[in-house]
Amino acid sequence: MTSTSTPPGLTRFNALEEHAAYTALREACASTAWAKRLLAARPYATCEDLYAASDAAMAELTAADLDEAMAGHPPIGRPEPGDPTSAREQSGMAGASDALKAEMLELNLAYQEKFGHVFLICATGRTGEQMRDAVRERIGNPPEREREIVRTELGKINRIRLARLVEED
Repeated sequence: MTSTSTPPGLTRFNALEEHAAYTALREACASTAWAKRLLAARPYATCEDLYAASDAAMAELTAADLDEAMAGHPPIGRPEPGDPTSAREQSGMAGASDALKAEMLELNLAYQEKFGHVFLICATGRTGEQMRDAVRERIGNPPEREREIVRTELGKINRIRLARLVEED
C-alpha cells in the first residue's frame, strides 16, 4: 500500500524560503539554470515529480550550463577537502591502492586534456577499478558522444543528491 501523503523531507523542501531552496539545489548541482528551473516548479507533490523535473532540466542544459555543472565536481580520486558529499560518492576510491590512485590521476589528466573538463561518472556504489575501467573506455569517445554520457551521468548524480535532500528527516 502506497501513501499519498508528501514525504516530510519533500514537504520541508517545498516550504523552504526561496534563497534557502536555491542554495540546497546548487549544492546538489552547480548549474544555475538547472537550479532555477527546479526552484520555479515548486511545490512538488511527489519525489518522482521532483526527479522528473530534474531530468527535464538536465535535458535542456546548454553546453555552457553543462560546463558550469561539471565545474562543481572534483576529479575522481580527489574529493574536495571537507566535502562529505564528494567523499561519500567517491568512497570506492578511498581504499584503492596507491598504484590505482596514481593511474586514476594520470587518466583524469589525459581525459581533461582531451575533453576540457573533469571525468564525470556517477561514482556511487562503484569500485575504484570500475571507475578506472570507465575512464579508460570513455577516453576514446568522440567529444559529442562523451558530452551526452556526461549529461546522463550528471542526471544520475542529481537524482541521488535530490533523494538525499528530500528523503532525509
